[in-house]
Amino acid sequence: MTSYAVCADVGSTWTKVAVVDLADGTLLASASGRTTVGTDVLHGLDAAVAEATAGLSGAASAPWYVCSSAGGGLRLAVLGYEELVTARAGYQVGLSAGARVVHVGAGRLDGAGLAALRAARPDVLLLVGGTDGGDAEVLTANAGRLARARWRVPVVVAGNAVAAPAVRELLAGRGVPVTVADNVLPSIGVLAAGPARAAIREVFLRHVIGGKRLSRGGRFAGLVRAATPDAVLTGVESLADQLGGDLLVVDVGGATTDVYSVLVPDERAGGPGQPAAGMLWRARTVEGDLGMRWSAPGVVRAALAERLLSPAEEGPLATLAAMLAAEPGRLVVDNPERAAERQIAALAAVLAVRRHARGGGAAGQPARDLRDVRLLVGSGGVLRHAEPVAAAGVLDGVLTDHAGGWPLPRAARTVVDVTYVLAAAGLLAQPHPVAAAGLLRRHLLAG
Repeated sequence: MTSYAVCADVGSTWTKVAVVDLADGTLLASASGRTTVGTDVLHGLDAAVAEATAGLSGAASAPWYVCSSAGGGLRLAVLGYEELVTARAGYQVGLSAGARVVHVGAGRLDGAGLAALRAARPDVLLLVGGTDGGDAEVLTANAGRLARARWRVPVVVAGNAVAAPAVRELLAGRGVPVTVADNVLPSIGVLAAGPARAAIREVFLRHVIGGKRLSRGGRFAGLVRAATPDAVLTGVESLADQLGGDLLVVDVGGATTDVYSVLVPDERAGGPGQPAAGMLWRARTVEGDLGMRWSAPGVVRAALAERLLSPAEEGPLATLAAMLAAEPGRLVVDNPERAAERQIAALAAVLAVRRHARGGGAAGQPARDLRDVRLLVGSGGVLRHAEPVAAAGVLDGVLTDHAGGWPLPRAARTVVDVTYVLAAAGLLAQPHPVAAAGLLRRHLLAG
């Protein structure tokens, strides 16, 4: 009987596979290859799985757990009642669900707002508004406007629980795919992400993956269990539970730099300083202008703006950043370019954590107190493929950012997710929690 699982992340550029022993979480094998978006993503996925399982008995019967960000991942729009409260709460929930939030609107939806919403081309719309028993007028009016406009993008309704059944009936009666979840903001200052996050995940799997046209037939859609950032956040949450303390993860990718933090709720929970939109103790931010390939020029521009770079240092980095953006598949080979690439990575990490710690750079979003972070985990190809000393240097920049305007962790150690286990652990966390825990313990907590 097969006692291992195949875990795979089908990314926009690379497909990564990990074979995990379900008894104790041992990583038995791994492989990676180009994601074959141009033809059929199953071609690259099947090839990577075949490479990883070569020589292992029972490969044909091993279960597969797959997450995906290919084809741009999950594009989410949020429409709320008030910009600094319910819309902000919906935005936070969307990020926690692994989405790229492409639009946030607030108030009654008018013609211009509807045009902007359509122009954002979301895969899913999160419709929120009102606390439970509070205002229902805007939520109902927005649902009516969408219904009359023949809106066909799937909608997750996570607003006023009293109004939600009528909103569902209004949308479904006009043929809008609709799912109702518990209110993301049941009362002022209380942010409940879990039910809406689960509903967004379900809609992503049911409606979005197949619509990306990444593969012919339904096999790939049947394999995918989560958007990649959603799986990674689940892995981060599992890691924090084992750590028993605050955790920070920085994932430097080709197009974005994602930051995840898990804070242990303390005396601040529910206190007078809590923001009206609530606090997510387990949160994610996405910086779309900070990346190692498509967004590399954005790193240089942002670093100059934050005075992390002097004008004299800009030239060589800007030149390499422009080349990497123009040729995302380019591999850096010589030592000067490698050093410049690591500098771009270090700047992306510092800038992304600054924004995360300051509150995501958005009005109404609370700052995150990272002083008690015990473990800083680095992820992304630029860190995984670097020499250990070089990768540690990138992360040290985060922990020594004294001019960043946020209080630094007081006693954090660093580790790089060299074997890319966070996504695999997230995929295994619910069906095989023992294996997920063992995988994380061996590769990120040992030492």
